[in-house]
Amino acid sequence: MSSTPIYSLRVSEVYEALETSPRGIKIAEAQARQSLYGYNLLSEPRRTPLWQKILNYFAQPLTILLFAVGITAFLRKDPVLGVFIWALVVVNSSFLFWREYRAEQAVEKLRQILPAYAHVVRGGEEMQITASEVVPGDILILAEGDNISSDARVVEEYGLRTNNSNLTGEAVPARKMADDSLQPGISELERPNLVFAGTSVVSGTGRAVVYSTGMSTQFGRIAHLTQAVHEEPTPFQVELVHLTKIIAWVALGIGIIVFVVGLFELQMDLYYLSLLTLGIIVAAIPEGLPATLTLSLAMAVQRLTKKGVLVKKLNIVETLGTVSVICADKSGTLTQNQMTVRDVWVARQRLKVSGVGYEPKGEFVPSSKRMPFESDLRELLNAATLCNNSRLNPPSIERPYWTCLGDQTEAALKVAALKHDVNEESLNASIPRVHEIPFDARRKRMSTIHRKLEKEIAFVKGAPREILQLCTHILLDGRVIPLDEIVRKEIISVNDDYARHALRVLALARRELPLRSGAYTAETIEKDLTFLGLMAMMDPPRPEVEQAIQVCQQAGIRIVMITGDYGLTAESMARRIGMLKTPNPLILTGAELDSLNETDLQKILGKEIILARMAPEHKVRLVSAFQARGDVVAVTGDGVNDAPALRKADVGIAMGVIGTDVAKEASDIILTNDDFSAIVSAIEEGRAVYDNIRKFITYIFSSNVPEILPFIVTGLYHNIPLALSVRQIIAIDLGTDLLPALALGMEKPEPNVMRNPPRRRMQPLLDRGLLGRAFLWHGLIEAVLCYIGFFSIYLLSGHAHLLNIPFLANLTIPGFLHLSVSREQVEVTAMTVFLAGVVMAQVGNAFASRSVTSRGRHLGWFSNPYLWLGILVEILGILALIYIPWLAKVFDHTPLPTIYWLGLGAYPFILYGLDWCLKVIFRRQKKA
Repeated sequence: MSSTPIYSLRVSEVYEALETSPRGIKIAEAQARQSLYGYNLLSEPRRTPLWQKILNYFAQPLTILLFAVGITAFLRKDPVLGVFIWALVVVNSSFLFWREYRAEQAVEKLRQILPAYAHVVRGGEEMQITASEVVPGDILILAEGDNISSDARVVEEYGLRTNNSNLTGEAVPARKMADDSLQPGISELERPNLVFAGTSVVSGTGRAVVYSTGMSTQFGRIAHLTQAVHEEPTPFQVELVHLTKIIAWVALGIGIIVFVVGLFELQMDLYYLSLLTLGIIVAAIPEGLPATLTLSLAMAVQRLTKKGVLVKKLNIVETLGTVSVICADKSGTLTQNQMTVRDVWVARQRLKVSGVGYEPKGEFVPSSKRMPFESDLRELLNAATLCNNSRLNPPSIERPYWTCLGDQTEAALKVAALKHDVNEESLNASIPRVHEIPFDARRKRMSTIHRKLEKEIAFVKGAPREILQLCTHILLDGRVIPLDEIVRKEIISVNDDYARHALRVLALARRELPLRSGAYTAETIEKDLTFLGLMAMMDPPRPEVEQAIQVCQQAGIRIVMITGDYGLTAESMARRIGMLKTPNPLILTGAELDSLNETDLQKILGKEIILARMAPEHKVRLVSAFQARGDVVAVTGDGVNDAPALRKADVGIAMGVIGTDVAKEASDIILTNDDFSAIVSAIEEGRAVYDNIRKFITYIFSSNVPEILPFIVTGLYHNIPLALSVRQIIAIDLGTDLLPALALGMEKPEPNVMRNPPRRRMQPLLDRGLLGRAFLWHGLIEAVLCYIGFFSIYLLSGHAHLLNIPFLANLTIPGFLHLSVSREQVEVTAMTVFLAGVVMAQVGNAFASRSVTSRGRHLGWFSNPYLWLGILVEILGILALIYIPWLAKVFDHTPLPTIYWLGLGAYPFILYGLDWCLKVIFRRQKKA
């Protein structure tokens, strides 16, 4: 077949290039081509087996290490500990297991959009075949309402217009013609003689020769892009993987060092040494972190769901907090995707039309009432209703809002007429249509002829300049008067003014005809017209968009419009919603983008820019370019053409109401109410989640110090009894610590969270400040307090000599009754006090961790009831572990006298007080 672009060939050359004819290919030839080109289907991507997905989630460093620790526990004949640890592995891995079928689902939805059947000509006969059987060279027969099954070159058309919104995102129907297209610098999607798979016929009829099927179509290319886009892990996921590896290696390293030193230098008992090594490893691993993190993110997802933001993947919540660029699609995202008449010029005066969308609520308000306009407006709206092929559908159970079938522009005219109580049924009954001259791109107008009693009336609608050239009269105050040059210039001036404000303008006219005598033709009907008026419309911006953009700009988030529409229209809309700050932004088209290398593109993206006439592959390249600049990119979209970019983005955001299934499947987030301002709420929640994650990580890591220190101290000074057991560590990490940590993950956003710029893409979650605060401040305070309580038990019981510490061995405390208890009882009591000390110190740590530098007064002591509930459960938990006999036996506890709790009760206040003093010092230094 010819290598010359199919759109540049004349009709006769098209048949020759595709080796077919107006009679189509023969059935035998179709079968041969089926073998050569394959079926007209989208290919399925290779799926990762389910067992491999599960294995990947259990093959994490911490999981493997804990699994090995569980085996060691079983070998030490401690099955209870082994079961605890293995249960921990299963719970954590289950929390983190999320089946990732998004690419497969997106392609499956693409496959479902393709029509089931196609109407073709083969061997000179018209027949209906399944869409999968269409091959290059088939002649498609196209009629209004048909879905198009493959890419084809138009060879015959009668007012043919197609809806390409699935591919381009733009709702305005595209006019199609059979002539060759030689215009340079435009994409295939813009060629007026090509139709595409996955689109539909809005009006008219025609025939087209198939030249691409299956994955070779524009639709197939989008499917391939969607499959090919590799979903990169979020910065947060990367950091967590890095963190778990570090923790695993540190835990293993410390354990090995202690084991080697204890075995060769200190000649410790092997069984006892294995106990220490096991304890160090378990103590160094924050077992509750994965579960706490996952639950915290899940709760953030629930809060966002109440705000109309459906998050499909937990880690995306944190990524939202780092978003620095939002690439926003225009139609359907920033706008309502519903053409609306905003202005009318009639009776030589302008009228404003209120209301937006297809709901027929609004009124006509004159800017300055110079003369009566009601009768003229009625005639204009009658013409708009009659010269119209669209249909409005009122709300129903399936669709709780007004919708349209057909051309959105025509639907907007009908909505305007309904706002003025024009009754379409009554009009059609009194002035029935008898003929239509379809819209033609060359004429730029359409006409309908209606019969009224003993005469006929032609109504004409089209481009203002073309209509005006055919008019000789104008309707003013119900009278038809000659149209002079002054009024002509006035009409042109009004039209130009509307166009400058990005309004699409249509002119309407009429002509009274005698009863038919001959054929209806454009030449005989469309002349000597009476001008009725202008109707200017636009796809209105969503009402919440302007405020949302202001908040984003205040938060240091850049919003860039990427659209398939024309540049000037996009610029006008961007200026209307406050997106632009400079008077002359750069407008870059898809054709111009193709000519740029990556270096030049990077430079251009640093400027204020509008990206127009963009194809799906352009959007993917732009997202990659922004990411290469170090930006975290969110992409909003609603159409099939947006799916690849939604997949490529760090955060893909689809519209839930008007969005296609493909866009929803390819996205990370769905706005269930199509409310653009919900993106602001999502970003705010993402930033708050990041802050809250740092808070509960500080809280969790702090307890690691008093957990790991006893094993190190006993390993280095093996005469000092062990202060904590492995089971007790697990009781802290997965029991008492869990709910307060989770409550810290539910703190409300800081008041200034949306006044700060987004953090850098690779800004570490765990920096020196957090680690120093957790390990060297809160953790160290906890460890000191816990050892004070631990040593006090030996002193108060008269067993200080058991510590083998010179200055404590012979120390007695006068006035205290020495308890007559055994050595084993003293050791168990001391370990119980140490564990209770960790839990009580964590109560103060929970309040101290709510804020880094302030005392947290701006948050309010009772603003987080979950924290108080978590602390209550934490305290009840430690009491249960100590005073319920079977739990005390499992975890090696003994009941503590009430007097001991007086000292333990001071721990929260001591830790919080010391932290408060440090914060005061920091604030004073900052002010200085």
